Amino acid sequence: MITDNQARKLMKYLQEKMALGVASTKSGMDEKTARKYRDIGKLPSELKAERIRTWRTRENPFDEVWEMVKSFLDNNSGLEAKTLFEHLQRKYPGRFQDGQIRTFQRRVKNWRATEGPAREVFFPQVHKPGKLSQSDFTHMGKLGITIGGVLFDHLIYHFVLTYSNWETGTICFSESFESLSDGLQQALCKLGGVPEAHQTDRLSTAVNKPENPEEFTQRYQGLLSHYKLTGRKTNPASPNENGDVEQRNHRFKRAVDQALMLRDSRDFATRKEYAQFLDELFVQLNSNRYERFKEELAVLRSLPGKQLPACSKLIVGVGPSSTIRLQHNVYSVHSRLIREKVTIRLYAEHLEVWHGQSHIENIPRLRGSGNHHIQYRHIIDWLVRKPGAFENYRYRSDLFPTSRFRMAYDELKQHHADSKASKEYLRILKLAAKENEAAVSEALRFLFDQNKPISAESIESIVLSGRGPTPVTDVTIPAVVLHQYDCLLGGMGVSA
Repeated sequence: MITDNQARKLMKYLQEKMALGVASTKSGMDEKTARKYRDIGKLPSELKAERIRTWRTRENPFDEVWEMVKSFLDNNSGLEAKTLFEHLQRKYPGRFQDGQIRTFQRRVKNWRATEGPAREVFFPQVHKPGKLSQSDFTHMGKLGITIGGVLFDHLIYHFVLTYSNWETGTICFSESFESLSDGLQQALCKLGGVPEAHQTDRLSTAVNKPENPEEFTQRYQGLLSHYKLTGRKTNPASPNENGDVEQRNHRFKRAVDQALMLRDSRDFATRKEYAQFLDELFVQLNSNRYERFKEELAVLRSLPGKQLPACSKLIVGVGPSSTIRLQHNVYSVHSRLIREKVTIRLYAEHLEVWHGQSHIENIPRLRGSGNHHIQYRHIIDWLVRKPGAFENYRYRSDLFPTSRFRMAYDELKQHHADSKASKEYLRILKLAAKENEAAVSEALRFLFDQNKPISAESIESIVLSGRGPTPVTDVTIPAVVLHQYDCLLGGMGVSA
């Protein structure tokens, strides 16, 4: 194919009175082709432009309905071409065939490019050292990570400096304020300093609704003020404004996936082992950002003298069922606190129960909503006095600490009436609360193994005697000697 540059060289040589054969050779084309371009006097690109067809070979099937289509697009430019095409098929049955949808889509696309509304413009920003950090929560469920063989459904609070892309993160289980507070403070501690501003998307735990005169929630503003951070937020439906951390979310999860492939296992023995794996990965990812990170470190502000407690404080009343309700979940507390007010310090993964200045206990925080955590030790004294309440108790499933306790109750129901079975089981449960749950569970195992009847007296006798039940016997299977099978097969005749 002859290029414009070759044609220009030919014309130059010809103007210098060079023979056509010599000029064509020096221009890299044969004499016949050179003669064509000499006679035409035009470049190859000019000839190609003349050959482009600018007329239609057939009538456009959508000309008669196009004004109606344009009215739809003018009123709502977000309408998809396929939606409008299906509308035309319904309005004019038999007129438009499925094979015409590509033609229609091309015409709508052309309208958007030539007559449609202006599209949103993204303006690349110049980042400066120590000016801005961004954070976000990213879900890790699709990576299939397990702890001890059990799927570990979790999130990562992800923190990024926009200038150097230095990043870190912490494991969490919800986009709660407590997770945000804990994650941000841990990130700043690992960073060793404080940038000028911090930006999030429109988290409901951090950013108030537009009609609220206050930009940020009181708790989040308190956190920002403690670290003298200027708070920033993205505009509604504009995740691109948090682009650095959004992009790092994708690349970080891809890096985790690749590291898990190299590790040849997605299972970790403990959560601590998995957290160490993530820390090592962050160190590896940050190793190539050292030069720009040094520029950031030079201008970061100092950390305050102490961290804020990463918790929320709530005062709640204990109901007559010895329960409290927090974040749409139900927790039990000791029955002695019924009708009292207790202070709850709500952390990302647990809650502390306080009465006055006394710390009563810690309870694991439930994830999601509509769940319950009932500790049988809180209510067993009154359950024993009211055994009839057990059979239809709303949270009865929480009163079986292990599967053996559930098996014991089922066994009792097979041999006794419901009321008798409930009384007997509650006596066993009270023994577990008073003495030792593990010892009672082992006593149940012993009775099951010996095929002996379950009763509170027999279990109490085993537990109080001080002698533990016989330990579980290890079963040893000897190695199979394949030679014996060879001998056996060798002595058998083979039928024809």
